[in-house]
Amino acid sequence: MGVVSSLAATALTVASGWVLSKRLRCVLTAMFSRLAGLPVRRVYERQELASPDLARDLANAQWIRVLTGRGNELTRDTFKPVWTGGMRPPQFIEVLLPDLRCGPDSWVARREEDVRRADPTFSTGFLAEQVRTNTHFVTAAARRHGNVALRFYDLPHTHRVIVTNEVAYLTLYGGSVHGRHSPCVAARRPGLVYDLALSLFNSAWEQSEPDDRTDG
Repeated sequence: MGVVSSLAATALTVASGWVLSKRLRCVLTAMFSRLAGLPVRRVYERQELASPDLARDLANAQWIRVLTGRGNELTRDTFKPVWTGGMRPPQFIEVLLPDLRCGPDSWVARREEDVRRADPTFSTGFLAEQVRTNTHFVTAAARRHGNVALRFYDLPHTHRVIVTNEVAYLTLYGGSVHGRHSPCVAARRPGLVYDLALSLFNSAWEQSEPDDRTDG
């Protein structure tokens, strides 16, 4: 019984330490970021871990801007309230997806080649097909709502940006790593990280090509 009790106590201590250390890391990240003038709310080891928090922020957003490398997140539960009307409709939703009209030397093709180095199942044309599918999804959503604009960018695939009036989620794509496995930073407004994310989106939006079916 003494050995069992000791093992149980050890396991509980380790588990508690893991939970507390995770919370402590979040607290320390927020504290030091504020001291440095960078109000980072949280750093996620992988983008996919940010989805629950992102969903809550989207549900309260007054407006939403999205720049993404393929757009799969747009079709998942994270964005479901945005498209189904299960929340107060945002004033506008602006979406930037990669331009597929740039031929075999496009940034889409280059990103596809990068990912294929780490994931051999990522066949030629797969990324473009996913972008095409998600384009159809956003276009259909735009037809149902009057607040959606879709445009296409021809730029290197180095990051994903989702910005609302209160918070920005910035994912930095790492070479051949899938976007969902890349690190993500959530930063509140006002702040340098938030401003950077918004600037990245605005710069891409200004040089993008409109989709006549959705952009007014």
